[in-house]
Amino acid sequence: MVVVKGQSCLSTCTLDVQRNADLAFPLDSVLLAICSSNCEAGASPASSGEMGRSLVLSALLQPPLPPYRLESKRVDVGATVPTMSDILESSRAQKLNLQLQTLGPFFRITARSSESDRELGRAEGLIRVWFGGRILHLDSIRLKRETLGMEKSIFGIGVFLGAVAIRHGYDSGCRKAELLAINDSDLYHSKLVKFYTRIGFKAVYEVTGSSIGDLAHQLVWGGVGTRMDASIEELLVKWCSRFTPKPDLL
Repeated sequence: MVVVKGQSCLSTCTLDVQRNADLAFPLDSVLLAICSSNCEAGASPASSGEMGRSLVLSALLQPPLPPYRLESKRVDVGATVPTMSDILESSRAQKLNLQLQTLGPFFRITARSSESDRELGRAEGLIRVWFGGRILHLDSIRLKRETLGMEKSIFGIGVFLGAVAIRHGYDSGCRKAELLAINDSDLYHSKLVKFYTRIGFKAVYEVTGSSIGDLAHQLVWGGVGTRMDASIEELLVKWCSRFTPKPDLL
């Protein structure tokens, strides 16, 4: 499994979504590290747990970045926004079966080969509620290692996974999508930033881990990298020609 973007690290839970299907969000390592480090320093387990929970709550409730305001361009009223059915129909034409699973604010999208039923990739995230409105929090997009050599992998499977997530956010009332292009290596990080920029995201903040202010971002995203945002409606309009059905030519 190749992780295209980092995962959250807040608390661990496995949630039954369907029969024989679950959502597993590994989110507990940061809390354990906080608790253990405080216990070593002499703090009681109870106070360490309270401190960990406090940090996690503050991270989850952090507002959108103050210096940045998403400048949404005026969308052409005549532009066609692809529906979820359009995206799924388009994916089937590429021999992909996409499945969206939700439980509360959490979601998982799985891409499988329609020929072999083999899983090719998945995307996970949640709908984050804030005072300014709902935000689509894209936690991770993963592609199986064997798909990386396929011509359609990153700008095929990856785009389809992202499109279902964006449309789900749109249907859930979100205006903005947010993600972190994880910085595991300079070369890989630059490719991720280029990929998300090409899709329509804009860099808004560099999480380097060098300041106290970065702690909340690291708790939410589980690493360092480039924070990127995008207008959901603009993304759908930008990629509408990829997913909307073509009219029949007489």
